Amino acid sequence: MSCVLFNEYPTRDGKKIVEIRLNVERTLNALTLEMIDLIQPKLNEWKTDDSVTAVLLDSAGEKAFCAGGDVVNLYKSMSGEGDPEFPVDFFTREYILDYTIHTYPKPIICWGHGIVMGGGMGLMNGCSHRIVTEKTHMAMPEVTIGLYPDVGGSWFLNHMPGRTGLFLGLTGNPMNAADALFLGLADRFIASELRSQMIEGLQAESWSGCAYATTNRVLRALEAASQDAFNPDSPVQNHYGFIQQITDKDSLPELVDGLLAEETEDKWISRAQKAISHGSPLAIHIIKCQLDVTRHMSLKQVFESELVLSVQCCQHREFPEGVRALLVDKDGSPQWTYTTVDAVGQDFVDQFFVSPWDVNPLRDM
Repeated sequence: MSCVLFNEYPTRDGKKIVEIRLNVERTLNALTLEMIDLIQPKLNEWKTDDSVTAVLLDSAGEKAFCAGGDVVNLYKSMSGEGDPEFPVDFFTREYILDYTIHTYPKPIICWGHGIVMGGGMGLMNGCSHRIVTEKTHMAMPEVTIGLYPDVGGSWFLNHMPGRTGLFLGLTGNPMNAADALFLGLADRFIASELRSQMIEGLQAESWSGCAYATTNRVLRALEAASQDAFNPDSPVQNHYGFIQQITDKDSLPELVDGLLAEETEDKWISRAQKAISHGSPLAIHIIKCQLDVTRHMSLKQVFESELVLSVQCCQHREFPEGVRALLVDKDGSPQWTYTTVDAVGQDFVDQFFVSPWDVNPLRDM
C-alpha cells in the first residue's frame, strides 16, 4: 500500500475536499522523500483545479500525525552507506513542500492528532487551519541528536510569545494542545471523536463564498462542541515567567548554568534540565545562533538559511553521532564534539552558517 493515500470527499454543491493521508503507521508516519515526492505534485495540481475547495492533511493510526523526518536515510548518507547527495535532495524538497503549504492559495486543514515532531511540525505549521486534539503531543527535540529545529522552526519559534521559542528549542520540552494554542502553533481544539463529523460538515457546506470563512464556520462549531474534552492547563503558559527569567542572560553558558542550578521538584523544569544537560553543547549554540540570524528574515529567507545549516550539519560529525547514539546503536551515550557549552568556539559555530553553494537551491522557490 502507498505511503501516502489520496481521497476525495464531494460537497453538496459539486466541489470536493481532497485528503492527503500519511500512511506509514509503523514509523509513526515519519516523512520520507518518497512521501514528499507524492504530495508535492498533488498540491501543485490542486492549486488551479477549481473543483478543489480545500485540502485535509492527516494520517493513519492513532499514535502520530508525523513524528519526524527520514533520519534513517540521512544517517546512511552521513555514515557513507548511502547516496552522499541525499541530504541536499531531501532537505531541498522537504522545505519546498513546507513553503508550498505555508503559501498555499486554498485552505489546508491539518488534523494534528497524536505525536507531532520534527518534520510533522513543518507540515502542520504551514497549514491555514491547524487542529489539535486531546491526544496531541508536540515537540522539537533536535538538541538531543545534535541538530536544531528546522522545517521552518526558525520562523515559528521566533514568532512565539516572549522567549518561549528559544527555551523550547534549547530543551525540546513537550507541548500539549493548550500549549499549542497559547504559542500560536494551533488554531483550534477539536475532540478526536469528532473527526468524521468535521468531514461531514465540510461536505455539507456551500463553497460558493470565501473558502476560508466556510472552513472556519465548520471548525468553530466543532470547537464549541469539544469544550468538555479540552484541558486548558498549559505548562508553557504556567511557566512563562520562569522562561522569561531563565533566558534573560548575557550568554549561553549563563543561561544553561542558570537553568541547571535551579533547585526544583517541578517535573516540567526537571525535564528541561535533563534535556539541556544531555543535549549537544554545539547544537545549543547552533540553535541560539540560528534564531538570532533569522529573527527578521522573510519566510523564504528562513528556509534558504535552514537549507544551508541542515546540509552543513550533515557534513559535520555532531548530527550523525547524535543519531547513532539515540536511534541506531541506542546506547544513549553520544560523544559530543564539545563536552560543555562554554567550551564551544564561535569560529567553529560560524562554519555551519557558510553556504556550500554560490546559488542557494531554494533561490527560485
